[in-house]
Amino acid sequence: MEERVVLSKKFKLLTYVLIGIGVLSFALGFVFDAKRTWANYLLNNYYFVSLAVGAAFFGAIQYITQSGWSAMFKRVPEALASYFPYAAGFFVLMYFGMHSIYEWTHDEVVQHDHLLQFKSPYLNIPFFFIRVVVFFALWIIMSRLLRKLSLQEDEHGGMEYFKKSERYSKIFIFIIAFSFSLFGVDMLMSLEPHWYSTLFAGKSFIAGLLHASSIMALIVILLSKQGYYKQLNGSHLHDFTRYIFMASIVWGYFNFAEFMLIWYGNIPEETMWFVKRWEGTYKILFFANIILNWAVPFLVLMPRKSSRSKMIILPVVLLLIIGQYTELYYIIWPATVHEAKFGLLEIGTFLGYAGLFAWVVGTALTKASLVPKNHPYLQESIHHHF
Repeated sequence: MEERVVLSKKFKLLTYVLIGIGVLSFALGFVFDAKRTWANYLLNNYYFVSLAVGAAFFGAIQYITQSGWSAMFKRVPEALASYFPYAAGFFVLMYFGMHSIYEWTHDEVVQHDHLLQFKSPYLNIPFFFIRVVVFFALWIIMSRLLRKLSLQEDEHGGMEYFKKSERYSKIFIFIIAFSFSLFGVDMLMSLEPHWYSTLFAGKSFIAGLLHASSIMALIVILLSKQGYYKQLNGSHLHDFTRYIFMASIVWGYFNFAEFMLIWYGNIPEETMWFVKRWEGTYKILFFANIILNWAVPFLVLMPRKSSRSKMIILPVVLLLIIGQYTELYYIIWPATVHEAKFGLLEIGTFLGYAGLFAWVVGTALTKASLVPKNHPYLQESIHHHF
């Protein structure tokens, strides 16, 4: 039986208000502090596209592993992936703020810096945006292809479209893993082009999966509270939290390994990145980052009972939402704004993006049956218990 999400007038109004707050915040930000506003622009663009990428990767993994438990919820990662075209437009517009964010875009700086000259065949504005266009084109094409096959499966049933989805998902995960790793290096690590870390790409990638998994769990729980997903049970929640739990462990490992190796090597070219972040407010963020993105999900979701409780999962997810912002702020602000400033500009721009993201995802959920009625593993998902 087909069941479609109906967005309430209050939800739509809330998203419009949040978008309006974001637009106003950006307008005022460019008037009073353009450099800080561009830093916010980068942070929020990266924040929400990482959720879309992580969700697309999650959806592809479900096909490849032929997971039965998640079949009922496949519309949620598809909805998050529908944000790609909007994100693409935002990142193209970032062209106008490149000089405010990236040191390597200034010719006069590059001319007097041998390291930047050496990196200039890769770090230059034309090639930078060629990569952006290619990455987004691949993400949009592949996510729309899988969405099309998903809707065809709904219409015709059988295994034909499922097998096609599985085949293309195997291609998509390699595209995502390679492209988003480079994307993280381009957008974040190149903010300080004299520093590099071989673990940075992996850390950025797993962070996307961690936070996307938490947002998907949040959406499923909120929809169940609105009367959708009546078959949702503790076993489903347990599987969602296993992804959060697993990704938090890998994220914690990457962060520990990166910090430990740089600390032990004690090479100035490597330690300078952490030295800059080991002073003042940034030192607090260093520990907050670890607590929010690793310690909380790891310790709280480890017990079987808590990993099945909506009342416990929701606060963990909310802390992870803050944790993702904390991590990106910790990476971007010391390299661009230099001072740990946080105020109405940061709050307003984040709310604006959150409103747009919620509207895009909510709208996508209304365009097809929430539960894929002809998915070959649907009954396994509905009756999933362990």
